[in-house]
Amino acid sequence: MCLKSISHSLNAFFLTPMQLPVPITVATGDGIGPEIMTQTLRVLEAAGAALAPEFIEVGEQVYRSGQASGIGPEAWESLRRTRVLLKAPITTPLGGGYKSLNVTLRKTLGLYANVRPCRSLYPAVATRHPQLDVVIIRENEEDLYAGIEHQQTPDVVQCLKLVSRPGCEKIVRYAFEYCRQHGRRKLTCMTKDNIMKLTDGLFHRVFMEIGREYQDIAQDHQIIDIGTARLADTPERYDAVVTMNLYGDIISDVVAQLTGSVGLAGSANIGDGGALFEAIHGSAPDIAGQNVANPSGLLQAAVLMLGHLGQHDVAARVHNAWLCALEDGLHPADIFHPETSRQKMSTVEFADAVIARLGQEPRQLAAMPVREVDAPVPTTRPMPLYGKAPVQQQLVGVDVFLRWDGKQAAALGQQLEQLTGHRLQLKLITNRGVKVYPDGHPETFCTDHWRCRFVAADARVSGTQLEFTPVLFLDVLALMHRLVDYQFYIIKTEHLYLMDGQRAFSLGQGE
Repeated sequence: MCLKSISHSLNAFFLTPMQLPVPITVATGDGIGPEIMTQTLRVLEAAGAALAPEFIEVGEQVYRSGQASGIGPEAWESLRRTRVLLKAPITTPLGGGYKSLNVTLRKTLGLYANVRPCRSLYPAVATRHPQLDVVIIRENEEDLYAGIEHQQTPDVVQCLKLVSRPGCEKIVRYAFEYCRQHGRRKLTCMTKDNIMKLTDGLFHRVFMEIGREYQDIAQDHQIIDIGTARLADTPERYDAVVTMNLYGDIISDVVAQLTGSVGLAGSANIGDGGALFEAIHGSAPDIAGQNVANPSGLLQAAVLMLGHLGQHDVAARVHNAWLCALEDGLHPADIFHPETSRQKMSTVEFADAVIARLGQEPRQLAAMPVREVDAPVPTTRPMPLYGKAPVQQQLVGVDVFLRWDGKQAAALGQQLEQLTGHRLQLKLITNRGVKVYPDGHPETFCTDHWRCRFVAADARVSGTQLEFTPVLFLDVLALMHRLVDYQFYIIKTEHLYLMDGQRAFSLGQGE
């Protein structure tokens, strides 16, 4: 065992200058949440963390009491006072009408950066990747997690993917600053901009623009699918990754699992005015109350929190004691392995083992030096405010989405051609993004959801490209009026714009 005397631990604690307790908000959560939170707080108290917890109730019981967001006014008041939340996993009830509390907290509090450090614990914990040391930095407020969904026809539902330039700028700059502050030498951006050229394309462009200010950091971009495959196969080739919300959620779980278990990883959600710390795993109701859950993820989130609060010595003491327990082969069930484990530990026993090793340092694993906590502390210089440049925006057409229960796209196209008037022309019709009129293919399967693109009647083809000309909003209104008169069922419209003369919408096939 990697033992040092308990007296050394106590002396180190009592020689530390006294610090006034820092108020934090604590949510014990659902499922295994209360168990792992209780043990995490025991460890923090034993380590001498200067904290004054304020307990709030969020999650399943609050949902069922009638709060659709899973959080009540008293909890918001505590969060506004402390601006720091240590949260155990919560359960969102099944069925419609319940919003994700995690998404609500991140967006309401402006916690735009999700930071998930993942390190191999080899040889203490079984893994195929002994050199793994990657931090995933994920945009936390936008993308598909905006949660804006609609059923538009009996056959088709949609989810809006919202990406903003200021949102991209904040997370990308944060990622570069994080790399500088923590000695990360390379930052990889991952998107799917070969398909989503506007949304993911914006994120990639912002990465390249801001990257020019950070020539001291190596930079590259990868498409998310091959990037995920490479992360799973050879994670040691990566240092830090910045990506969009959904992609970051997925790949951070992938990388955490490669270390041995998602139960080992903590997560920080950082904004300009607050922070939230949590394990990356869920509430695991199937094992709740059995005293078998691994508290490591929440304990590591607490270590990140201590670094954020400036209590680096306590953070290092907790982290190093945790490493010692793992080195000694004292492993909770999710990481127990005959080749690396000596004893399978319950939740309480594992916390006891960590407490018993406070003040010790590991022999094989790299100890965390005091004041070198890899915590998502505020960046070393203020983030510049987003400067919105003036943009000339011109309306050049409209996509009208129809519910139409017919099957022959040519029949629909011929009806619409007769209704366009002299100011607008029907350019094409697509179904689920595939062009079906004109010159569609009979093999294409169609639903009851049709996108009908109308552009100015005097728009002309130049070479292989269509040159768009401005139209009036009144022309769009007149078109919709005619469609309604002929009993077409309009389910939504999207205006087509030029921004400073550049097309700001995706083209249809053959357009």
